[in-house]
This record gives sequence, C-alpha cells and structure tokens, in this order.
Amino acid sequence: MIIAGEASGDMHAGKLIAAVKSKNDNIEFYGIGAENMRTAGAEVLVDSKEMAVVGLVEIWSHRKVIFGALNKMRNAITEDPPDLLLLVDYPEFNLRLAKHAKQCGVKVLFYISPQVWAWRQYRVKKIKRLVDMMAVVFPFEEAFYLKHNVPVRFVGHPLVNEVKPGANKKTLRNEFGLDDKLPVIGLLPGSRKSEIKRLLEIILESAKSTRRTSKSAQFILPLADTLIEQDLQPLLKNYSELNILIVKNRPYDVIYCCDVVLTVSGTVTLEVALLKTPMVIINKLAWLTYIIVKKLMRIDYIGLCNIVANKPIAPELIQYDATPGKISEQILKLLSNDKVRNNMINELSQVEAMLGGEGGIENIASLTLEMLPQD
Repeated sequence: MIIAGEASGDMHAGKLIAAVKSKNDNIEFYGIGAENMRTAGAEVLVDSKEMAVVGLVEIWSHRKVIFGALNKMRNAITEDPPDLLLLVDYPEFNLRLAKHAKQCGVKVLFYISPQVWAWRQYRVKKIKRLVDMMAVVFPFEEAFYLKHNVPVRFVGHPLVNEVKPGANKKTLRNEFGLDDKLPVIGLLPGSRKSEIKRLLEIILESAKSTRRTSKSAQFILPLADTLIEQDLQPLLKNYSELNILIVKNRPYDVIYCCDVVLTVSGTVTLEVALLKTPMVIINKLAWLTYIIVKKLMRIDYIGLCNIVANKPIAPELIQYDATPGKISEQILKLLSNDKVRNNMINELSQVEAMLGGEGGIENIASLTLEMLPQD
C-alpha cells in the first residue's frame, strides 16, 4: 500500500512505483494518489486531489474528506494487510495510518520525512514508535534521526533527477510565443485549491504592480496538474490586461524560461532552485494557523532552498509583509540589478550539490524492495 496525499507526493510516488516495477514487475501497488500513480500502474482507491490542503484551519474544513479516506485505508489494511505500507510525505494523515498499520503487524517505510527538525520536534518520539525505516531526502535529516535513535537512510532528493528543462531558454520562449528580448515573470500560485484561494489574488496584484514599472513585462503561469483553469478564472478574469499565459503540463519549462518567478513556499522553491531561476517567495496563511505555526517553528526560513542552504538565498515575504508593493519591489530588483540577480543564480547553483546528487529514486526503490518479504 502506498499513500501520497498531495501533488508533489503523487509525482514522487509515480516515479518510485515505476522504478520498483522495473526491478520486479510482480509487485502490486494500491492506495491514495492521483494521475502519476495511476500511470505507473497503481490502483488508486482515493484520489488525492480532494485531500490537498495546507494549514490547520484549512485541514479542519476538509476533515470529512480526509477522515473518510483515513478510515477507508484503515479498513483496507485490516481486511487484507499489505506486505509494506509506504508513506510519502503528508505526515499528519500518514502517521495516523502508520499507527493502525503497526497494530496490524504491517511494516512501515516513511519516504520524505515530516519536517520535525523545523517544528514540533516532539513528533520524533511518535515516529520512532510507528515507523520501521525513515527514508530522508536531505543530508541533515539523517543526522537528526540518528541522534534520536530512529532507523534512517539518506536516499537523496528525487527532484535532482526529475527537474530538467526540455530545451534552452530561447527555444522555450519561442515555443510559448514570448518575446525573448522582454522580461518574463513566472507566477506560481501553488498546486492546492486552498493556496489558490489564499494567494492567487496577492500574486496577481503583485504582477499588476510590477507592470506599472516594467511595462513590457510578460507573465506566464504553469497550471498544476491538480488544478483546472476554471479554478483560477474567477480571479484571472479581473486581470485580463496582464495577458497571463497559462501553460499546462510543462512546469519546469515554464520556470526555466523565466527571468524571475514569484512563487509560494514549499517544494516548488527547490524546483526553481534546481532550474537556477531567481525567485521571490511568499506565503500567507489563515491568521490562526500563522499564529500557531509561528510559535512552533524552530527554523528561520520557509523556502526549502533557503532551508537547505541555511541562508536567505531568495527573499521571503510572509504574512503582513506579503503585500503587492513589497513583492513587486523584490521582483523589480531582480529584473534591474544584474549583480543581485547573478549572485542569486550562483548561490542557487550550489543547492543541487547539497541535495546529494542524482540517484534518489533508484535508492528509495532499492530500499522498498529490501523491506518487502524475500521469497
């Protein structure tokens, strides 16, 4: 059984399933996921698109869907225990399911660790009880878990293998119908409907503010495969003067062709870093969520590229700082100041080496096979 509760997890799970099946095609996968898992040959019992929310308040509003899925998976484990429960990220849900799996005598492999090193470190005690092996994607996580006597293996980050542009920048701009001589700004509002609701308007207002100064700026938006264009249209229709180009199914090509991207926090900041594209990172949570998270946070940054580097490579504008004026100011600085821009590109180039190089998917596939019963 494999559980991937959101878009990034489904992407990694799809690659993992394909890698395992290339080594042993007799292994069957089923669980929670979306198109990537289906394409790789898994039976999807619950579509993860309905579960992709972030924030304590947002999770509460989707509790019926989330707990319905949890109960369905618990029943599936009880009725026919799998040889291995493979959990991909999505920690709040997955640790609850891990508890039930352990009660049923099922081995648990957790891939892509909860960020216990960032906040709520007490969760490591629960992880030690419920997880047979933690497969981590950042080198510093391995040291953290070893310190707490949790079985752990650093497998490398899967994005190092996956994040590649399909062509050079000029070719991509021509394919997208963009003028290569004019600035191109990417708008990345996230892959969850809850992120669109919270952040798209701020992003669009920031683009509008940027256009007032950079009148020739072109805007492009990669549509996450968890969304449809209609999810964005209620807001986009009010910003038709920006002529935003919506592109489906080519996120890395879109990011790579940009001079700057304005992005939400999260995994996407690592993808942008690996494509060496300058960025401005924003986030704005429901106020109750923000107050709770701020009290529990144990790190200085929200962008994964900054966390990995342990320094502010890319500017972060959070909560009350995430205003169109402040955001556009940072975008314009990156467009107009070559020294600032080139310095960021140089620092982003170092992030890839920090992630352990290529081979992440093959490593986790081998570990998965290692944990399955041997014939």
